[in-house]
Amino acid sequence: MAGVTQRQCHWGQTMSLKVGKIRVLTRPVSCGAESCTFLVPGRTVFERNCRSEDCAADLQLRGKLLLSGVDEKTPYLALGAVKNISLNISISNLGDDAYDANVSFNVSRELFFINMWQKEEMGVSCELLESDFLKCSVGFPFMRSKSKYEFSVIFDTSHLSGEEAVLSSIVTAQSGNMERSEALHDNALTLTVPLVHEVDTSITGIVSPTSFVYGESVDASNFRQLQDQECRFQTLNITLQVYNTGPSTLPGASVSISFPSRLSPGGAEMFQVQEMVVSQEKGSCSFQRNPTPCVIPQEQENIFHTIFAFFTKSGRKVLDCEKPGSFCLTVRCNLSALPREESRTIDLYMLLNTEILKKDSSSVIQFMARAKVKVDPALRVVEIPNGNPEETLVVFEALHNLEPRGYVVGWIIAISLLVGILIFLLLAVLLWKMGFFRRRYKEIIEAEKNRKENEDGWDWVQKNQ
Repeated sequence: MAGVTQRQCHWGQTMSLKVGKIRVLTRPVSCGAESCTFLVPGRTVFERNCRSEDCAADLQLRGKLLLSGVDEKTPYLALGAVKNISLNISISNLGDDAYDANVSFNVSRELFFINMWQKEEMGVSCELLESDFLKCSVGFPFMRSKSKYEFSVIFDTSHLSGEEAVLSSIVTAQSGNMERSEALHDNALTLTVPLVHEVDTSITGIVSPTSFVYGESVDASNFRQLQDQECRFQTLNITLQVYNTGPSTLPGASVSISFPSRLSPGGAEMFQVQEMVVSQEKGSCSFQRNPTPCVIPQEQENIFHTIFAFFTKSGRKVLDCEKPGSFCLTVRCNLSALPREESRTIDLYMLLNTEILKKDSSSVIQFMARAKVKVDPALRVVEIPNGNPEETLVVFEALHNLEPRGYVVGWIIAISLLVGILIFLLLAVLLWKMGFFRRRYKEIIEAEKNRKENEDGWDWVQKNQ
């Protein structure tokens, strides 16, 4: 208790004032002829009111971190999905009355203090001293023995970047009293929660063209020919779109595209990848170029085998990488960060060698290309359960025009005529063997004539009677 007190007294007089439990000692500083003026330096003396010899406090701190709008069983904080967190604090004093008891919070600089909440007014007040340091006074001026305070501190989490794997908050309790070393273990606690990118990725795809016609009589302008090469190639463009409809930003993902590249395990590769482009240049792709894109199968076939293959060219062949024994070509792309509610486009440009298709016996060849997007768990990414599919199927067809080559047409006509003549001769021989050409036509005619004459004579006799 400090201050200045003026009072009249004699020189050298001292005065002792006692008010309640506060004792003030004074002495004169200057005197005049008739009076003295005293400057009274104050000193506050507290009387002991402790149960222990050293008046030690014993603070105990308990706490729990809760996520708003999330099931308590969720073991992580989904960035973007959780708007704020609550640090529920319980502090007890099991020792003597604690003077100037307080609870301090060291938090991330990406958290923003919103408010302090207590169920009942219990004398708790908080002040943000720095952007990452919050101090709450408990039971000012002192926290009574055997007392307990409960309150919650709420922080905004909408600005968390996710660079740190774990969100940590250090909570510390202290007071102006001394506290025994063996009782300090429960004066601090660290509340943590893992930070996770919760996403919902999906992928869709289209191909252009969805079908095309090939064959010997198809106009060559419908195809593309590489320089100094005889093969006719069909251009194909597969466009894929990767979506992220989850609450968090997707830090990175990989896309794999697989499509069948051979008609048979021992056949030549049909596809030549020309280029792969990721929109906005936010990704990179890798693929292997076909060293021999132009391959014309040379099979030693006779004309009868060629004609037989033409007439048996029917039905549909389905080429799918999921079938056993399929030989497939796989290309991959790595995508950079994809914010929520945004998409990324991948364009795949490639050529299909139609010369290989001509040697197949199917009239329709169906290609099934599969694309799948994957997230990297090492980047702390989880997919929303029962979300959108992460795989898509792109289908395109090659249709044969079923028109044979010119020399095949000539051979078909010649063989047809020959078969017709042979059938005619065979029928003639059969009829001759059956006696069709050896009948006694003259005898039959005479017998028929005599029969008619007899019938006429009989009619005349009946009329004369």
